[in-house]
Amino acid sequence: MPPNSARALVVRVASSVVLIAVALGATVAGGAPYAILIVLFGMAMAYEWSIICNEGRLGPSGFAAVAATLAAMVLGALGWLVIGLIVGAIGAVAIAAVWRRPWPALGVFYATLPCLSLLWLRAEPEGLVTVLWVFALVWVADTFAYGFGRVLGGPRLAPRVSPKKTWAGLGGAISGATAAGAAFWALELAPGGWEVIALGGGLAVVEQAGDLLESAYKRRFGVKDSSNLIPGHGGVLDRVDGLVAVVLVVAVMRLAGLDSFMP
Repeated sequence: MPPNSARALVVRVASSVVLIAVALGATVAGGAPYAILIVLFGMAMAYEWSIICNEGRLGPSGFAAVAATLAAMVLGALGWLVIGLIVGAIGAVAIAAVWRRPWPALGVFYATLPCLSLLWLRAEPEGLVTVLWVFALVWVADTFAYGFGRVLGGPRLAPRVSPKKTWAGLGGAISGATAAGAAFWALELAPGGWEVIALGGGLAVVEQAGDLLESAYKRRFGVKDSSNLIPGHGGVLDRVDGLVAVVLVVAVMRLAGLDSFMP
């Protein structure tokens, strides 16, 4: 491996370790630490989304998007999740109406919906295990996708959207998330048997789809990374794209009562 590549890999791994440690610590602690973490991530997501669609500037519409997201996040963190969702929706509609541009408004939804879902899931009686399960599936799927893709290579999954993603990477994501689901079942942290294992594989596909969706958005505006906030990774959007999709699917399943075999 060339020195520059080795150095980049070390930076990437170190950043991942720090991010995982912070996320796990705040999630286990719950309460204010967890709420603050989610609020910060929501604001960072709205900010990065806005500068992407505003040619590298925040701009008035971007500022309004961040403000609407912050208001929704604070309300959600205080326990007023429905009110936070309504405020975020009103802010998004107002942004679209005033500036007549859909992208900054969509950014409000992209940031608030998954973050409010994470706040809601953590507040449930078994919320700690649920959120840790979601994190584990996403992290393992992403890691296995990266590893399988680099080692095996092969045909590209969606070359026009994300040239580096391969079918081997998708297979790795499914394998890793399936194993993570099996581990939660084996540790008796999930009531389901084959169902929770199969769900892990299915959510890995969702995770990769979320990654591709964010890549398509960046490509739409000619951007490679959402920002340079996280060394070796890019921006917050680049790290949570798969999580956004997975947590929304999990939240919908829980709302629909399709969670009897989930942690």
